[in-house]
Amino acid sequence: MKRQSSLARISVANAEYFAFHGVREEERSLGGRYQVDVDVWFDPVKVSVSDDLSDTVNYEDLLFIVNEYMNGESCELIETLASDIASGILDRMPIVRHVTIRVRKLSVPIQQVLDHVETEITLVREA
Repeated sequence: MKRQSSLARISVANAEYFAFHGVREEERSLGGRYQVDVDVWFDPVKVSVSDDLSDTVNYEDLLFIVNEYMNGESCELIETLASDIASGILDRMPIVRHVTIRVRKLSVPIQQVLDHVETEITLVREA
């Protein structure tokens, strides 16, 4: 009989930042509002037995990584920002099998009424 594997998901929704990303110089100098969602999948077998924080994904650690990128070096594109955040999570959290990042720019400097612009990227750890 084949062993079944399972994945658990931890999600962080609508973490809000005031950051300095964008193509236009005004965006990089004046800043704007952003929201970030993080979804990570991991093997829950060990934590389901241990009930120990060290055997799971600590969402405070996730937010620390996101914060480093949101408040770090400026990116012109939110696609680059999302990709960098996802890569940073995979690089620093070996338990994570795959990660999806959504970055929303809430202050879009165009002549159009809209709620936000969003990008989403998913990275999967290679076996």
